Amino acid sequence: MTENIPGFNTRAVHAGQEFEPRTGAVVPPLHFSSTYAQDGIGNLRAGYEYGRGGNPTRDALQEQLAALENGTHAYSFSSGLAAEDSLIRALAEPGDHIVLGNDAYGGTYRLISKVLGGWGIGNTPVDMSDHAALKAAVAANKTKLVWVETPSNPMMRISDIAAIAEIAHAAGALLVVDNTFASPYLQQPLDLGADVVVHSTTKYIGGHSDVVGGAIVVKDPVLAEAIGFIQFAVGAVSGPMDAFLTTRGLKTLGVRMRTHSENAMAVAQWLAQRPEVEAVHYPGLESHPGHELAKAQMRDFGGMVSVQFAGGEDAARIVAEATRVFTLAESLGGIESLMNYPSEMTHASVKGTELAVPVNLLRLSVGIEDVQDLIADLDQAFAKL
Repeated sequence: MTENIPGFNTRAVHAGQEFEPRTGAVVPPLHFSSTYAQDGIGNLRAGYEYGRGGNPTRDALQEQLAALENGTHAYSFSSGLAAEDSLIRALAEPGDHIVLGNDAYGGTYRLISKVLGGWGIGNTPVDMSDHAALKAAVAANKTKLVWVETPSNPMMRISDIAAIAEIAHAAGALLVVDNTFASPYLQQPLDLGADVVVHSTTKYIGGHSDVVGGAIVVKDPVLAEAIGFIQFAVGAVSGPMDAFLTTRGLKTLGVRMRTHSENAMAVAQWLAQRPEVEAVHYPGLESHPGHELAKAQMRDFGGMVSVQFAGGEDAARIVAEATRVFTLAESLGGIESLMNYPSEMTHASVKGTELAVPVNLLRLSVGIEDVQDLIADLDQAFAKL
């Protein structure tokens, strides 16, 4: 660890997790109370008044999240999209514009274009690797936010966070990075120049497919105050049990991400050798166009792999419905391996737009099972082609 700063796994286990002083319980108690006794009118105990405004279990998670993203303030929400909605309403207003990646998550694009678009927020999708196009898009509008996913969902494109931060800041815009695929263990966007990090904590942070949540992390106290106000005023906070489950998952994030990354690399290498495969999208492969950049700004390459089939849509559908260890399901980032057909599942909302996903593509969330079993499962599914 660096001087006076504990290492990542130490922070994951201990940040916000002080033992309970009365009994010495090493796991802090789970606080379900919706309201708190006051020692007099306006005289609050430790600042707690009402569950929407604060909860000790949620506060512990928020301290943990801030520590792991190298931020100063974190906010835990009821879902990733609730976090994104509150973030945009906190930092933008009608007439403002968002420039986002042209392969952004379908739910994010739906929120920005179909929900907040009616509120007067404009948007322009752009290829984030084309910095000239990005500069032009930012300059052409009253851009308030530049929104980046890296690695992106599901095309696994890698964006240069530091370079995009410079472009955004030169235009007076803020850079938001969706760090869900990488997780704080693999990438710290705030250290690379981003202003805001968002997460669907449902995914790798929770890590066990048993809790839905979202998070925002920042360093700037002015941004923190604006986001905190919207969270309190709108109220899309995570409940105590959700916060507890997320904290429990977060403590093992580093251990899990190492196995996810190791297994995903083996799966990607196996897929790359198969004649049925048209393309494998995994930044750990040297053939990936973002490999060197990913190596520079990430600790490892993560657990997400996307694959396109030479046999087109029919081949993708056959494999998706033939696996036995990989489960056909929405979501990602859990300990179990999942198979997803984005065109009809996670990204159905962007069909017919420039964000549409190829119909011959499957997205694999590679879990922590024994990798030989994962490859054997894919092998038997490929045999159906």
